[in-house]
Amino acid sequence: MNINELLEGVECTCGRHHTCSIQSVYIEKDAIKHLTGICNGYQNVLLVADENTFAAAGEAAVTALMAQATPISQDTAHGYRTVSGGRAKTIRKVIFPGSIILVPNEAAIETVTTQLNGIDFIVGVGSGVIQDLCKYVSHYNKIPYAIVATAPSMDGYASDGAAMITDGMKVTYPAGLPVAIVADTTVLANAPMEMLKAGYGDIIGKFSALNDWKLSHLMIGEYFCQYIYDITMAQIQKTIHLAEGILKRDEESVKTLTEALVVIGVMMSFAGSSRPASGSEHHLSHFFEITGLLHGQDYFPHGIDVAYGTVITAEIREKLATQQLPEQVYRPNQEAYLSKMEEIYKTSAAGCITLQEKVGRYQDTDMQKYRRKETSMRTILAEMPSAEEIKHLLSLVALDINEFYDLYGTDKINDAVLYAKELKDRYSVLWINYDFNGGEK
Repeated sequence: MNINELLEGVECTCGRHHTCSIQSVYIEKDAIKHLTGICNGYQNVLLVADENTFAAAGEAAVTALMAQATPISQDTAHGYRTVSGGRAKTIRKVIFPGSIILVPNEAAIETVTTQLNGIDFIVGVGSGVIQDLCKYVSHYNKIPYAIVATAPSMDGYASDGAAMITDGMKVTYPAGLPVAIVADTTVLANAPMEMLKAGYGDIIGKFSALNDWKLSHLMIGEYFCQYIYDITMAQIQKTIHLAEGILKRDEESVKTLTEALVVIGVMMSFAGSSRPASGSEHHLSHFFEITGLLHGQDYFPHGIDVAYGTVITAEIREKLATQQLPEQVYRPNQEAYLSKMEEIYKTSAAGCITLQEKVGRYQDTDMQKYRRKETSMRTILAEMPSAEEIKHLLSLVALDINEFYDLYGTDKINDAVLYAKELKDRYSVLWINYDFNGGEK
């Protein structure tokens, strides 16, 4: 699939015209050279990276940016300046520490925003957090940006949402798209192996996300597009054959993985939400990240948590596909439930509660909707690969579900199954499991 042709848009039988405003995608060896043309005409560029991503691709990005002029250059602690023929290009830089996990929160936003005076273009050099941060700042300050990808670790490069942590909550804000995505396959192949595995795991998670999308369409009438579903599923099928090459850091395999991640990002833009790529497995991942930050506990990289979360959601689907429907929808003692929410989410609990009250999930106790749609629901649940099949796919890149249990423990994983659904206003298999089983896995 030619990604740049896909960007031109599609007239779809779902009734929508799918479009994506990204101008170009380059996933190839020495792709960073394209920054020269991408940034042509912009005079004051802010480069955002952390110490690790700058070491991977920052100097190459600076070289490409400075290539627009024959430079008399000065390298300072804060950036670069080139002068040629009376025209000046300033490259200011924000480099976050590489020794600690960068959190895309209010402090990080302020760090970047304070450097925007006079800036007319932003270049992010990095992967998940850097691109979310640049995407958010770009959108809310109306400054275009491009992203230089340094790892095939997630699918957000081409999506129009920025996953931020504000007020202690993981929130996906609507945000603009980059002008361009630039991904040097040599840089990608040399990313930390954990990030390569995370990208593969994020793709495997789409089995769960797509199944949730179908369930939501059936149960609550959410918009669904078969074209987007089919394109996303095709990326999964392409990726499951890449495991050996990924472990060997084969550039062609890593390129194909990156293309799949970018195409799925475009599908999110087509859908107008992250729905094709994010469901219950992502809610579990967000639970471990948020509680890890709130309680000072370790958590896996996003894509790896998604991968392991997919095993858990597959187990839930297998159970729901065959169990007898209960007589009535389960609802707990409200006081005890909210008390546990406050213990887990601390000051963020109130926001979770307000979110769910807004969409009316607590108040929905209609078991008849399940009875009316029981056959179709069971059919969709059974479409998901089994937990054992997901475990096998993950084992191909040396991801072992036992590591998941070793880090989090059974009690915390069970809490995630019950309380992760509170983090989003999105319907998923976690809500069906809650209604039938009180959230017990």
